[in-house]
Amino acid sequence: MIASGAPADSLADALLALQLCAIDPGLGGVVARGGMVGDELVIALGAAIGTGAPIRRLPAHIDDERLFGGLDLGATLGAGRVVAREGLLAQADGGAIIVPMAERLSDGVAAAIAAALDTGAVVAEREGTRLEAAARFVVLALDEGVEDERTPAALADRLAFWIDLSGARPSAPMVPVAVHDVMRSPLPAAGDDALDALVSIAFALGIESIRAPILALRAARASARLAGRGDVGEADLALAARLVLGPRATRLPPSPESDAPPPPEADGDPPPPDNDRQEDGKVDRPPLDDILLQAAIASLPPDVLKRLAAGAQARRALSVGKGARQRSPSRGRPVGVRAGVPRGGLRLSIIDTLRAAAPWQRVRAAPPGLIKLTRDDLRIRRFESRAEALTIFAVDASGSAALARLAEAKGAVELLLAEAYVKRAQVALIAFRGTEAELLLPPTRSLARAKKALGGLPGGGGTPLAAGLAAALDLAEGAARRGRTPYLVILTDGRGNVAADGSTVRAQADADAEDAARAIAQAGIPTVFVDTSPRPRPEGARLAAVMQARYLPLPKADARTMHAAVRDAHHA
Repeated sequence: MIASGAPADSLADALLALQLCAIDPGLGGVVARGGMVGDELVIALGAAIGTGAPIRRLPAHIDDERLFGGLDLGATLGAGRVVAREGLLAQADGGAIIVPMAERLSDGVAAAIAAALDTGAVVAEREGTRLEAAARFVVLALDEGVEDERTPAALADRLAFWIDLSGARPSAPMVPVAVHDVMRSPLPAAGDDALDALVSIAFALGIESIRAPILALRAARASARLAGRGDVGEADLALAARLVLGPRATRLPPSPESDAPPPPEADGDPPPPDNDRQEDGKVDRPPLDDILLQAAIASLPPDVLKRLAAGAQARRALSVGKGARQRSPSRGRPVGVRAGVPRGGLRLSIIDTLRAAAPWQRVRAAPPGLIKLTRDDLRIRRFESRAEALTIFAVDASGSAALARLAEAKGAVELLLAEAYVKRAQVALIAFRGTEAELLLPPTRSLARAKKALGGLPGGGGTPLAAGLAAALDLAEGAARRGRTPYLVILTDGRGNVAADGSTVRAQADADAEDAARAIAQAGIPTVFVDTSPRPRPEGARLAAVMQARYLPLPKADARTMHAAVRDAHHA
C-alpha cells in the first residue's frame, strides 16, 4: 500500500483523518501538505463519505457566480419566473470540496469557503435576488507550496487536520474502511475536564486560535464513535491532541525539573522501584494534561521539534510560577536513602538495606544462604518533588473603579489558568469590599470552573484593605501547610477606609492595613503589589514596602498587561 520511502505514519493519519471527517463534517476537513498522493486521497475520501455523495473540485480561477450561484437567465426567460443556478458550494452539500494548489487560493475564495464551513449555508445577492442554499461539506486542501507558501489562514484554521505527506509517493489505492454504519449514531459525550485539558495543551504549544481545542474535542468524540465507544476515552483525546494540536504548535513548553530522570544507579544495582506505583498496587497515573501534551509533541517531526525548541529558547517561556522543591515520602525523584522504618508511606530500599547488613553477617553468625537483619540495617528511600504553586489574587472591589479592576483581575486569572498546567499551578481570587473580604474563587486549575465562578463579580462600597490582606495571608498560609508554594498579587490603590473591626476610622484602617502587610512580610510570602490608582500615590508604595512586595504601578493595565507584569515580577 505504501511506496518505498513514504512516511507510513503520515499516510495512516491522513486516512484516519478522512474517516473522522466523514463521521463528523463539523471537523471541516484536512490540509494535506506535500507528497504525491492527491488522487489517492480523493479516492479515499469518496470511499469514506459514501457512494453518491457529491465531490466537487475547485477550479483554480473560479468566479463568484460559479462559486456562489446566480440567476439562470435562459431558464428564467423560459419559465417566466426567477430560476436560480446553484454554485459550487451548494452543489457540494453533503459531500466534499477538493482544493488543488490550496497555497495559491485567493483570500476572497478562502473566506467564502470558511463562511460556509461556519454557517453550513451559502448566501449571495445576484441581480437583486437573494440566493440562499445549504452548504455542508468537508474540504480536502491539497497544499503543494514550498517554504513559506501555505493554505490561507482563514481556511486552514477551520480544518481540523494538518498532515505533512512530504516524501509520499503513489502506491496501491488507499481506501479506508467505510464509516456509513457509524455516521448515524450520536457522538459520544466528553466531560468538561477533557476540554480544559485540550485548552491547556493548546496554550502551552503556543496555539492562539480558540477553534483548535474545539476541533480537537470534536475529533476525540468522532474517534470514540469510530471505535464504537460510548464515552470519550484517554486514547481518543491523545489521538486528537496528536492530529489536531501537534501540527499547530508554535513553541515547546518547558519541562518541569521534577520530571527529570533520576540519577543512574551504581553498576550491578537493580533499577529503583516504580515511583508511580503505590503500596496497594494501584498505579498513580500522570495528569491528563501531561498525557495529551506528550501525544501532541510526539507527533512532530524531529526537524520541527528542533525549530520549536530554538524558538522557545529565543523567547522566554510563559509560566505561572516556580514551585519550591519539597521532600516527599513516596513520590518524586529519588535523592538518596536514610536509616528508618518503612511506615507511614515511607518506602524501603531493599538494596541499600542489604548493603548496610552485609558487613555484619559473620559477626551475627548468619546461616549459609540467609541474611540476618536488624532494625539498624533498614534504609528508607528519600524522594524530592516540586511543590504546586498557588497564585492568590486579592482584588480591591470597592469604589467606582471596582468593575474595571475586577475585569482586569478576571482576565489575568483566566490567562494564568490557561497556562497553569506547566508548573502544576493553581489560582485563587479574593475580593474585598464593604466591611469584609470574600473568597470568590477557591484554589483551582479548572478554567471552566473559574469562568463560571467569575461570571458576576460584586463591586462598590468601602475599602476593608486590612481584611483583604488578612484573608489573602490566611489562604496563603493554609496552602503552604498543604505543601503548596503561595504567591500573592494585591490589586488596590493602597488607601483603606474600613478598619479590621468594621469601623470607618481612617487612621485605624491605615494602622490595621500596615499590621496586615507586616504579617505578610514576616510570613515570607512572595508578593507583588499592583497599584491601580489613576495617579499612583505614596500610600501604595509605602504599603508595598511594609509587606516587602514588588511594587508595580499600573494605572491603565488591561488583563494581558497585568498578567505579563505579574509573571515577570514573579520570575525576577
